[in-house]
Amino acid sequence: MNNYVEQILSHWEGKPLEGAQTMIQKYGYPQEATMSRLTWYNNGPWKRTTIDRETVPHNFPTPHQDFLEQTIDYKVPIHLYDDVAAFDGSVYLDRTKGEASAKCHKEAMNFLSLNLLNDIVTGQRDVQGAKTFYAQTAYMFTKQNISSPYTEGLLFPKQFNTADPGIIYFR
Repeated sequence: MNNYVEQILSHWEGKPLEGAQTMIQKYGYPQEATMSRLTWYNNGPWKRTTIDRETVPHNFPTPHQDFLEQTIDYKVPIHLYDDVAAFDGSVYLDRTKGEASAKCHKEAMNFLSLNLLNDIVTGQRDVQGAKTFYAQTAYMFTKQNISSPYTEGLLFPKQFNTADPGIIYFR
């Protein structure tokens, strides 16, 4: 698998290549690899980590390219879905699976996003407060190399049994 991954990465470039190398150094080689995507399962605090070769432009809080998606089991009450969407378009919820994902260009920013998601869900911050805190913390991290507990790991306990398969209406 290692040679196969290295062969794939020989066709990658730029930030996705750097991100893939960083994740391999931290978590080892991925369990799945295609020409366009690498995927790790149960690596560190993550249920799943995916790096895409193709990037997605994202302007919050400053212009950058998203390619590193990291997922946890997390249940968000339905009435807060709009708040999560208003907070950051690169935070994704999957109600049926009971998952929350953050997609950015650095793992630290995914920690930041998901920690702020938790702050919104638990009522510790409103959407605007979370956006402001994100922008300030991201600036300190990327421009001044100053870390925060919010960028170093998940600040809330792991959740279990988060899936919501829905209600049966007829058989």
